[in-house]
Amino acid sequence: MALNLAETLWLVLVTDDALLSGRDPVAVCTAAIRGGVTAVELRLKHASPRELVSLARRLIPASGVPILINDRLDVALAAGAAGVHLGIDDLPVTMARRAAPAGFVIGASVGSEVEAENGRGADYWGIGPWRETGTKGDAGPALGAERFAQLAARGGGIPCVAIGGVRPEDRAGIERAGGIGMAVASGILGAEDTEVAARKYVSGEQ
Repeated sequence: MALNLAETLWLVLVTDDALLSGRDPVAVCTAAIRGGVTAVELRLKHASPRELVSLARRLIPASGVPILINDRLDVALAAGAAGVHLGIDDLPVTMARRAAPAGFVIGASVGSEVEAENGRGADYWGIGPWRETGTKGDAGPALGAERFAQLAARGGGIPCVAIGGVRPEDRAGIERAGGIGMAVASGILGAEDTEVAARKYVSGEQ
């Protein structure tokens, strides 16, 4: 069954090795899901493919929400994940589409017109960074609402999610700029209680 992307991508938790700081990823993610997270993008740059597959296989049945894998189509397919999120230096979207089964979700990172063209054929775009972020060193300068809206318009209706330094109070601005949701790392994982932190994004609490 095809996912409803507007519901799936409403609040995406993006994992990060440093922010997890030794905590059990499954416990942290499931707490955030209780708080309102609607999908998880598993991004652990220091984990081996074998470790990622093992973790994804634990997380998928425990989470109850779609799990996407960052960068690694092979890991996503091996683990039975709902999809993959590809960056500009990863496997091209067109090649990933040929290898993916029906209903498999493919997302693409977009931060410029060139990246927008490379993202053609993806099911959704992650546009960012919304503002400066320390989580991803190569994310580039902050786009803000106006630039986000310009890039989202180039998608011709493709669902777009804001990522990079997103705060709970940004939801209304993201929606006005044409976004359907937000992807968050430090704003949730940086908190001791990820369930409470996620609830702030749901409510838009400052």
